[in-house]
Amino acid sequence: MKVVILAGGLGTRISEESHLKPKPMITIGEQPILWHIMKYYSSFGFHDFVICCGYKGHMIKEYFADYYLYRSDVTFDFSAENRMTIHQNIAEPWRVTLVDTGLNTQTGGRVKRVEKYIGGEPFLLTYGDGVSDIDLDALLEQHRASGKTVTLTGIQPGGRFGVLDLDEAGTTVSGFREKAKEDGGWINGGFMVMEPEVFGYLSPEEGCILERAPLETLAREGKLGIYKHDGFWQCMDTQRDRGRLEWLWGSGRAPWKVWEET
Repeated sequence: MKVVILAGGLGTRISEESHLKPKPMITIGEQPILWHIMKYYSSFGFHDFVICCGYKGHMIKEYFADYYLYRSDVTFDFSAENRMTIHQNIAEPWRVTLVDTGLNTQTGGRVKRVEKYIGGEPFLLTYGDGVSDIDLDALLEQHRASGKTVTLTGIQPGGRFGVLDLDEAGTTVSGFREKAKEDGGWINGGFMVMEPEVFGYLSPEEGCILERAPLETLAREGKLGIYKHDGFWQCMDTQRDRGRLEWLWGSGRAPWKVWEET
């Protein structure tokens, strides 16, 4: 399955760094948070990525173009026809498609604009600014068993996000409430699974916001499922968020770090 990552936003709430680079390229340790997200998916066997670029997307393209140089030892021999030798080439089992989905395009428009790179198959979708220790296999298993068009991961981080209303069984999203006070409500933490049917709810227009009309319509139709995750989840909206992620990584306590070092 392909993994679509939304990596085109302006990142205005962490503007101290996002004025220099796209938010997914802000680092945790020595690597961009985008790399951490991809390593996590890859640890579950998902290696085919479609990255929706926008703001300063050229920096993301340059990062992957030179990835093996960043991660390997290199000898430049200027006396021998400008020869370059790669030592201990660090390779990932990744296939990465980088798509310019527009500077001001909202989330739904970005997903619609990469439809041709996904094909008529189910796919995974997440945001390029959050990490988690979610069980992706369990998420996918629940989605397949549910018959829903979209299954999103629900988390309970506190009260600064809009919350999801659930049906009596607690397995289907019936609506959204914006910016409710902390009440134990579930919020959309990303890490979604989508059937190709979802493209019929999306528009390539800049103003199409995935989390508004498309998901709200699916919720009303009973086609939006939720996988409840009560483990670790953290987005990187602010410098405080980044500081927490940096501390977890630097102390060796990062819950999302499930892969072996190479």
